[in-house]
Amino acid sequence: MKSKLPQVGISIFSQMTALANEHGAINLSQGFPEFDAPDYLKSQLSHYVGEGQNQYSPSAGVPSLQAQVAALIERRYQVRVSGQEQITVTSGATEALFVAIQAIVSEGDEVIVFDPAYDSYEPAIELAGGKAVHVALTAPHYQIDWQEVAASINPNTRAIVINTPHNPSAKTLKPSDLEQLKQLLNQHDLLLISDEVYEHITFDGLPHLSALTDPALFERAFVISSFGKTFHSTGWKMGYCVAPKQMTVEFRKIHQYVTFSSFTPAQLALADMLAEHPEHVDELSGFYQQKRDVLVKALASSRFTLLPSEGTYFLLLDYSEISELDDVAFCRYLVEEVGVAAVPLSVFYQQASEDKVIRLCFAKENQTLEEAAKRLCQL
Repeated sequence: MKSKLPQVGISIFSQMTALANEHGAINLSQGFPEFDAPDYLKSQLSHYVGEGQNQYSPSAGVPSLQAQVAALIERRYQVRVSGQEQITVTSGATEALFVAIQAIVSEGDEVIVFDPAYDSYEPAIELAGGKAVHVALTAPHYQIDWQEVAASINPNTRAIVINTPHNPSAKTLKPSDLEQLKQLLNQHDLLLISDEVYEHITFDGLPHLSALTDPALFERAFVISSFGKTFHSTGWKMGYCVAPKQMTVEFRKIHQYVTFSSFTPAQLALADMLAEHPEHVDELSGFYQQKRDVLVKALASSRFTLLPSEGTYFLLLDYSEISELDDVAFCRYLVEEVGVAAVPLSVFYQQASEDKVIRLCFAKENQTLEEAAKRLCQL
């Protein structure tokens, strides 16, 4: 059969995790927590399964969860949205990204993405008949050159995808970025997909600047987030999309034919978690900043150059003082010879970057981070 995605293979995350398992390495590659979801959340999931809440939920989501997400948005961003008309629960943020792209991209449309980019963007764009236009960001600052973005826009451009806090660079967008983004969207009548799955994980007092907070941005935006990132439950595959009413109508037309509805007892449990334990969200930045700091301190005597981590649960390391290997070969060497699995940054680019930078995930127990750092410090 003819492949619709001939260039796509097994994701780098799956490859590195398989290598880590094969060699018994400490896995700091794939971005999943080593620790478990909150006990209350797990107990509520069990409760609803036992209660018999095991059938389809409404396609757009359980009303109580929609309402709790709306309340969370109002509490965190002082913005009011309608849970029933503007929030759609999805089977993970990746599904929400896919559906949003299918809703707005047609044959011949172009969508601007920023490299290093999450690997699901381009395949989703191509499956919709569109083309991803890549604007590269470079180490160590990974700042967006908005003049380059403007030069990339043409009559076929349909949308821009942003990701803040950004995976894998661990950078956050600043007010000046959103102002320049807004000008381009308005000038060229473009739509926005705002990937905000790490919205509650920013460090050192930096605020998360959501597209929800600017009416001129939000009127053009699908804003996508993840319960899995927030509640240490990536295996549940639960996320959501917030959008203006008419854009939500189009989003839901496609969502109903992708998963129809998401895991019912998990939705009910998440609604209870948001209602009964709002402090979990409020404490998330501090929780992960402590883990970032443990890893940074443990690597202080290493030969790596550590790049600033402003958000997410990732830390970038420049290894140019250690090896001349390209980043893919260096990551394989780390697994096989050092016993630590990392992710090479070049795989997040359309044209592989020559930066000698790798990504570590610090959503791990402190002793895991310290042991991994001990091994890396021997280089």
